[in-house]
Amino acid sequence: MDPRIVALQKRACARGVIGLAGGLPATELMPRDDLARALAEAATHHAVALTYDWPEGVEPLRVWIANRLSARGARVDPQQVIVTSGAQQALSLIAMAHRGERIAVGDATYPAAIAAFERAGVEVVAHSADAHYLMPGVSNPRGIDLVEPRRAWWLGREALIADEAYTELRFDGRIERPLVADAPTRVWHVGTLSKTLSPGLRVGWLVPPRSEHQALLDLKEAADLQTASVTQQASSLFLARFDYDAHVARSRLHYRERAARLCEALRRELPYARFAEPEGGFAVWVELDEPGDEIGLLHEAIAAGVTIDPGRAFRPRDAASTISFRASFSSAAIDELAEGAHRLALTVERWLTRGARAMRRRS
Repeated sequence: MDPRIVALQKRACARGVIGLAGGLPATELMPRDDLARALAEAATHHAVALTYDWPEGVEPLRVWIANRLSARGARVDPQQVIVTSGAQQALSLIAMAHRGERIAVGDATYPAAIAAFERAGVEVVAHSADAHYLMPGVSNPRGIDLVEPRRAWWLGREALIADEAYTELRFDGRIERPLVADAPTRVWHVGTLSKTLSPGLRVGWLVPPRSEHQALLDLKEAADLQTASVTQQASSLFLARFDYDAHVARSRLHYRERAARLCEALRRELPYARFAEPEGGFAVWVELDEPGDEIGLLHEAIAAGVTIDPGRAFRPRDAASTISFRASFSSAAIDELAEGAHRLALTVERWLTRGARAMRRRS
C-alpha cells in the first residue's frame, strides 16, 4: 500500500477517530477464552508446539482443511495442503511461482494481493493475463460475488488464484462449490482463519495444483521454514472441540446487522454516491462520479474524524477510475457507524467544494 496512506492511517489511529478503514474482524466476536485455553494447552502439553516442525504444517490442521473442502465437493488430500502464515503468505508464494507473468485482478481488488504480486516481479493488470486472481463468494472491496455469476467463464481460464478469505462470511450463508473442485490442475486455492477467528493466529493455507506442490513447499521452507508451531497446534486443538460453524453463523448475523446500519446511513448522508449492498464481508465500496486525489480525500476525512481506505490502493495501475473508497463496518462500534457516515458526508462535500473552486480558478 502507498506509504502515504499507511502513515495517515497510523496517525489517525493515535487520534481516536472513527475507524472505517482496514479489513479487521470484530474483536468482540473472537472466542478469546477458548483460544486462550487452546494456546495454553498447546504450550504446556504438546512438546511439538514449541519446536520446529515440517514446512507443510501439522497433520491435524491439514486434515481439518481438507475435510472442509471435501465436504464442499473438492477431492483434496491432506498431503496437498500447505499451512501458511496467513493467506498473505500463500499469495506471496503463488506470486513467486508466477514471477515474470501477468496476473489479472479486475478493476479493484485486495491491495496486499497487488503488493505481493508486484514485489515478486509479476505484472498486475486489470484484465487479460496469464492468470486471474479471484475472491469467490465475497469479493474485496466490493463485498459481492463476482465469480459465481460467471463461473463457467472463469473455469475456462488457464490459471486461477482463488482466495476464499471471505467466502464463509456471506450473509445468506451460501457457500458454493470451490473452484478447485472443478479445475484442480489449474486452481491455486487459498484460505485463512484470519477473518473468521483471529488474524493474530496467522494461520492460512494453500492448495496448489499437484504438479506445483513440491516447488511451492520448497518456496515455503525457504521463506520461513514453517508456520509457527504453537499457533498451528493450538488451532488444531481449538477446531477439534469448538463449534466453528455455529461461530461463523453468529458472525454472519453480526456483520449483516452492521452492514445494514452503515448502508442506511450512507444512503441518507451520501445520496449521490454509488455502492452495492454488500452480500458479505466487512466493507462497502463507494464510488463518486468525480476525478481527484484520493489521498487528499483521506486527509479531509481524518480532519473530520473518520478514516477510510482510498480507492487507489485497490486498483491495478492500468485501471482508470473516478474517486472511490472502501468504508468498513466490521470493527468500528456499531453505534458509531451512523456518525461515521455523517462525517464522511461532510468530508466529501468539503472536498468537492474545494475541487470546484480549484476548477473555476484554472478556467
